[in-house]
Amino acid sequence: MAAGVLYTYPENFRAYKALIAAQYSGADVKVAPNFVFGETNKSAEFLKKFPAGKVPAYESADGKVLLSESNAIAYYVSDAALRGGDAATQARVWQWASWADSELLPASCAWVFPYLGIMQFNKQNVERAKQDLLAALKVLDTHLLTRTFLVTERITLADIIVFTTLIHAFQHVLEPGVRASLRNVSRWWGTLAAQARVRAVLGALPLCAAPPVYDAKKFQDLSHKKDSGDKKKEKKAEKKDQPKKKEEPQPELADEIDEKPKESKDPFDSMPKGTFNMDDFKRCYSNEDEAKSIPYFWEKFDPENYSIWYAEYKYPEELAKVFMSCNLITGMFQRLDKMRKQAFASVCLFGEDNNSSISGVWVWRGQELAFPLSPDWQIDYESYDWKKLDPASPETKKLVQEYFSWSGADSKGRKFNQGKIFK
Repeated sequence: MAAGVLYTYPENFRAYKALIAAQYSGADVKVAPNFVFGETNKSAEFLKKFPAGKVPAYESADGKVLLSESNAIAYYVSDAALRGGDAATQARVWQWASWADSELLPASCAWVFPYLGIMQFNKQNVERAKQDLLAALKVLDTHLLTRTFLVTERITLADIIVFTTLIHAFQHVLEPGVRASLRNVSRWWGTLAAQARVRAVLGALPLCAAPPVYDAKKFQDLSHKKDSGDKKKEKKAEKKDQPKKKEEPQPELADEIDEKPKESKDPFDSMPKGTFNMDDFKRCYSNEDEAKSIPYFWEKFDPENYSIWYAEYKYPEELAKVFMSCNLITGMFQRLDKMRKQAFASVCLFGEDNNSSISGVWVWRGQELAFPLSPDWQIDYESYDWKKLDPASPETKKLVQEYFSWSGADSKGRKFNQGKIFK
């Protein structure tokens, strides 16, 4: 019987595969305590075992088995009944696992995530994803017409993997009318959800009660809850993902399309340029470690023509799930795209689910609070308390060091969880 530790963050549907499989097989799988995504999985100790730094990841009790793909982990902790007793059955089990990853998962994410705010909402893309997922589910519905489960007359790993892949869809977009048109799929999914060993991992799973509606206000308030959940990002990984060339907004094109008045153009253009080259600093910050980029910032910073500000989210009591809090930051960044040219920020999330805070250090051209200067910039900033910092003070030096290097804790001692860079 397999025994080991599963590294994951809470509510990771990929981790559910292994945890449910372990319930059926009797494998002794424990979730690693005190795991902090973006910190634990980026440590030297973790990366030595799992070089990709991804979760879920599994380590056997004797340390001899190290796995980092959810289907492989689920397969390893399963027993023969879940895997299939012969080669043909095993092949069919893996056929459904592969189908879930290639046909269900992309379409489900592309349909569900925009309504949660995790992805940018695009009506055409959402409709295409909806049709893709429903087409795949029709195939599944036909298959289940004469079957209780996917492969054999009992639950196999195929059922577990397909079931967990569809959790988000059943909870957020497959409303009663759609479920009624997929009677066999709905019956099968409900049967899985009602199993005692599934409920031991997931508890009760509420179903989508009405057709999803895109709420622009929710989109703004919750700031594009971005996947991920994925979930938290580590700084160096984010830097690698960022293009090295300067991101340039296109105000002229936007102005022509929207027929915006002159006053909506970039107010930074009317301010003295000074000696601080924002693009050079961003390039240095993206390509160098903080040991070089932070001293470079202070060496080049022009306090006469640029200012540094501390921002703290006013409503920490409203912050719930970490991924929602983190994506509140992302959404603000996305909607402030036209401010990027002469601004930089490192905004951090401290704490954990239901006990977190958001704060950050911002730098921009000029000495006044920038957001009221343009209608294009009046986004979310009123949800924060803003304090102008003295560039010469030791306190400011300390704040810049901590926020630019993603370290330290907030005023209540909550540890750094994850951060995002506006550049």
